[in-house]
Amino acid sequence: MPSTFSEWCLGRLLLLLLLGTSVSGGSPADPAMTTQDSSQTQVNSVTKMQPGHESSDIATQELKPASKEDSEYEIVLSGAPVEKNISVASPTKVELICKLGEDSNLKNPQVTWKKGGETISHTTKTQNSWSIQVTISESSQLGSYTCILKGEKELSATFHLHVPKTEGREKPVITYIGDTAVMVCKTEYNAKAWTWYMTNGTELAPINTILPTDKFEIMRKSAKVSRLEIFKLTKKDRGVYWCEAVFDLGSSKSRFELKVLSISAPLKPFIAVVAEVAILVTTIVLYEVYSKRKGKVNQKKTLLGDRSSSRQRSKPQKVSKSFLERRFKPREVEIISKLQKMYATMHFKHSLCFEVLYI
Repeated sequence: MPSTFSEWCLGRLLLLLLLGTSVSGGSPADPAMTTQDSSQTQVNSVTKMQPGHESSDIATQELKPASKEDSEYEIVLSGAPVEKNISVASPTKVELICKLGEDSNLKNPQVTWKKGGETISHTTKTQNSWSIQVTISESSQLGSYTCILKGEKELSATFHLHVPKTEGREKPVITYIGDTAVMVCKTEYNAKAWTWYMTNGTELAPINTILPTDKFEIMRKSAKVSRLEIFKLTKKDRGVYWCEAVFDLGSSKSRFELKVLSISAPLKPFIAVVAEVAILVTTIVLYEVYSKRKGKVNQKKTLLGDRSSSRQRSKPQKVSKSFLERRFKPREVEIISKLQKMYATMHFKHSLCFEVLYI
């Protein structure tokens, strides 16, 4: 059993050492873990705004216009409903086309176009293709346009027209007290303006109304990219930040969560592992010492027991006085009795000295 316990402890110790190495080593490939100083230019994480409607049975695609002028967007229908996202940054005219696939068996379908829940007129482009033209001059003309084909079965396709989304990563920005936090907002279209906000209770407040001007810096590398840096971080700087890109037809926001940790925070898991390793090592040492001492004590008891049994077996047997009186004269009996006492005394002293020297 001692060997089993020791092997278990050693296995546990090795596992903890490996865990401690992985905890203290970190992952250098993850740029969203920390922002160490103001010289870092890596992009930290952002919670990306998702489209409002998603379904596992609906194929969703992102479409870009071919040009800033009139653009065509086509969906080929063959089975399951299809949705396409179309980003519109400035006033334009678009043509939306629904087309039956070559493998479709739907004959002479009844075609309906809708914007939201309102039916709108359409034109027939070819025998199996139907389209509408939409002139977008203001944000109210954005939205979802759906074509519905009814026959033996029903097919549908939806075009979602919206302001371009801002892009980022989904992990929070993790920084340390005294460091610089870096947050970068991007979009694929030229924004007219960029604004950064900080959540103040339930409202969004422009960052320049929350932080002093020497505490942060907003850098606009291009019309598609805006970068916010916050210097000399404290725990008061943690919270939720927003970037907003403004276009002709509206604006788009992205959310950043900033976490500010103390320098000792990353060491806590490592310290816990070291403490458990120390406890296991101490347990192993104490168990081994106890096992060795217990083995020696048991060995001594066994040897002493053997010696005691030997002494008992070799102890002289005293002859009864009645037996001596029948065979010897009174004077001889008295001498024999004294000799027996002397021999017994010598045997006892010899045994006692042996035990003292052995112990």
